[in-house]
Amino acid sequence: MKSTVRRRRELAAGGSSDLFDLVDAGSADLVAVALTGLPEQRRRAVGVELTEWFKTHRSTFWGSAKGTALAVAVVGCLPTAAQAAALLSRRSVAIDGDRAARLVRVVAVERGIDWLPELARRMADKLTRDVWLGHWRFVAGLLPADAAPPTGERFVELWVQSLGTPDRRRGAPVPLVDRLRADPLLPALLPRLFEIDGLGGPMMFDEVHTDWENRRRHVLPTALAQLAAEGVVDRAALLDGALGRLLRGDRPAALRAFTVLLDELQPGTQEVAARATDYLRLLADAPAPVAVMAQKALRALPDPEPEAVLAASREVLLRPDKALVRGQLTWLDRLARRHPDRAAQIAEVIAVAAGHPAVDVRDRAAALTARHGPTPAAGGPAPAAEPASAGGPAVAGARGDDLPHPGPPAPAPAPITDLDELTEEVAALVGTEHRGEPLDRILDGLVRLAPTDGPRLRAALDPVLARRHWAWAAEHSWDPCCLCGLVSDLLETAGEPRPAAPQRGRWAALLAAVRRTDPQGPPRELTVTDPRVPAPHALLRARLAEVGHHLGEPGHPGLLAAPTSANGALDPLALLERLTALGERQPWRWDLTQALLRLPTGVDDTLAGKAEALRTPAGDRVAAWLRAGGLPDPVARLVPLARRPRKVGYDWQHDQLPPRRIAVELRPPAGYPDPYGLLTVDPPPMETDHATWARMWPSVLPHHLGVVAAYVLPQVTAAADLDRRDGALALPLLAECGGPGGPAVDVALAYGLAARHGVDRVATLDALLGLAATGRLDAAGVGARLGDLGAGQLVKLTRAVEPLRDAAGAGAPLSVWRLLAAALPPLLAAATPPRGLPDLLTLAAETATATGVRIEVPGLAEVAGRGGTSRVVTEARRLHRALAAG
Repeated sequence: MKSTVRRRRELAAGGSSDLFDLVDAGSADLVAVALTGLPEQRRRAVGVELTEWFKTHRSTFWGSAKGTALAVAVVGCLPTAAQAAALLSRRSVAIDGDRAARLVRVVAVERGIDWLPELARRMADKLTRDVWLGHWRFVAGLLPADAAPPTGERFVELWVQSLGTPDRRRGAPVPLVDRLRADPLLPALLPRLFEIDGLGGPMMFDEVHTDWENRRRHVLPTALAQLAAEGVVDRAALLDGALGRLLRGDRPAALRAFTVLLDELQPGTQEVAARATDYLRLLADAPAPVAVMAQKALRALPDPEPEAVLAASREVLLRPDKALVRGQLTWLDRLARRHPDRAAQIAEVIAVAAGHPAVDVRDRAAALTARHGPTPAAGGPAPAAEPASAGGPAVAGARGDDLPHPGPPAPAPAPITDLDELTEEVAALVGTEHRGEPLDRILDGLVRLAPTDGPRLRAALDPVLARRHWAWAAEHSWDPCCLCGLVSDLLETAGEPRPAAPQRGRWAALLAAVRRTDPQGPPRELTVTDPRVPAPHALLRARLAEVGHHLGEPGHPGLLAAPTSANGALDPLALLERLTALGERQPWRWDLTQALLRLPTGVDDTLAGKAEALRTPAGDRVAAWLRAGGLPDPVARLVPLARRPRKVGYDWQHDQLPPRRIAVELRPPAGYPDPYGLLTVDPPPMETDHATWARMWPSVLPHHLGVVAAYVLPQVTAAADLDRRDGALALPLLAECGGPGGPAVDVALAYGLAARHGVDRVATLDALLGLAATGRLDAAGVGARLGDLGAGQLVKLTRAVEPLRDAAGAGAPLSVWRLLAAALPPLLAAATPPRGLPDLLTLAAETATATGVRIEVPGLAEVAGRGGTSRVVTEARRLHRALAAG
């Protein structure tokens, strides 16, 4: 180990390699010591060398230790803030926030430079969507306390993120309200909270001091209200800012922070009256939660302006939000009682709700109109006919679904034979963090082009990989399914001269690992070394390793497994043609395995004879597969999955898990050895997250709908009971798979209908309609699972109403009615009626009436016969009348 004095001498004498070694080792403190006392001229010379050295490492991901050491060296040697920002703003450089800022400030003082504020502003201007929070802490730490901070959108967004994630390395976190009170950024950045679109979502974080159960909810709006009460921030500015943000609109989830802020501020009647025009605009136009807030504030006014209320009511009563409309009807009823001279005018406004889609709202509007409206004179015009009720008699003649048949799967795109097209496909793959698309076409293109166009391929891919998204830079250790490192290594070696066999050790080791025999289990050809990795994904990993091992070998005109259909299926005749083109050359093991799994199921002796006629080992293997009928259907069983026990100590993740979950277990049929483990599926732990990789699995088994559904089910389930996003996006791909469905499909659709995010519910709707159009939807099975989940409070039933109503409107009313008829019995029998049950009853009455199909619903008559006027009872009576009339 060299001494510090020796390093300084060598650095001053012209040796920079030791300094770069310290940077590469992440020794930021030693870098600062080595630069101490170095003459300015020598610093600038080292800066030139540092820039060139960095260019040779620009594809490297600089972790926080290396990035911090780099920041110290850059500030200690480069001549200007512009040059320093050019290096430190790269997405591949992570910097250790406050620690790096402290070291850099010391180096800047010792060097005597004053451009750190300019460096901060330049780096703030280059903050990207995927930048690490520590990077922002570093930028903020460079700003003097009296300097005006940057106010760009990304800088402010990361400031909000930093408020929600305090640095715990400094001991127990200080309460947010105290941190805000002392935050020099607050005065400049506070107005920007109301101006940046989408910022309300990140503002709704919670503050945890001891355990998750005792956390402080939506702590930022609460802290701002407290600071307003203390006079630290302007109360009127908060009121006007929140209302202005709500008036400009945003996603509903992003507006909630501002409704919470207004609720915490508790504006008085005078403050509301002074802003009544804004509240009335929100009442008419804003999303339902915002409009309800405005309605509550306006109803508290002692004497609102009737004309303004009536003008807004004409728009409110046309909205589909039932709670909002019912509240408005109650308010108008109160106004009519308070102003009898305007009762007739108010009744005309109330009559607007006579066309509302909700039956109970129409009934309520009709009753109020009759109560406050004028009595028709003798011989006067007859009252308008009441709209047809969803509880009327069922139509004569049954009506089924009216969905167009989707037809056969689209053909797969033509193989890539052009270098420019391959480059474009690779750029699209690695240009974003999206990682759910099948890789077959790119792998096939690499296999085709690498042996003949190696140097050109390498020259074309290098600039594409230099610009790749940081998520593809390396394998992610926290994700057992991550393929980023394998794909990146494959692309980085494509086109290079084939090394000698000993140098291909990594690919060979990976191939050996997936074929290792497990002495404790049944003999398997495909061994999954990590139980968190599903078997289809292990096959993907094996195929990548195999391509890497053989890439550049001449004589392989593309992959055998390249699909001929867009859903991943492979035409058996195409496979036979490819085997014929190979001649005596042996196909790759896992390439042929994947090709077999993509063939249609069922015995085909004719094609088997053609494969046997090739008189090759590969042809014999294909013949045996075709005569056996391919992969058999597994035995599926529903199993309850309980939340894991609480760990010792702080275990916040345990509190986020649902108490129970319905899962599916698959086992191979009796006597089948299941050599690849594809038919042996055990429910994984609830925390399992396969990110976006699950969307690749339908193309692995395109004729086994039920099997793929069992693999993607944990992701879909988490979209409903853990509120994860994008968990159900694989469901439309499942609908394109062939083969039987079974319990896994039913459970997946039931959970998907109750997913937290709209994008997942839309994906579930697409899958449901796709299966219904091909006659493969088990509506009663899906409904039974949805009913069990709702009755057990395992999902939020209210989320399922919208996609089911959309499915009925899209041409599947009979499927929706059958689904609801199966879901209602457990829901009606629940000790506490789940939220959303009245809406499902209403939809059931509408679809039963529209289709004219009578289905017995156990327990409906008992609920309909109860006393009272609750919505559950009212809607149960409506459905009961519709079925009785039919």
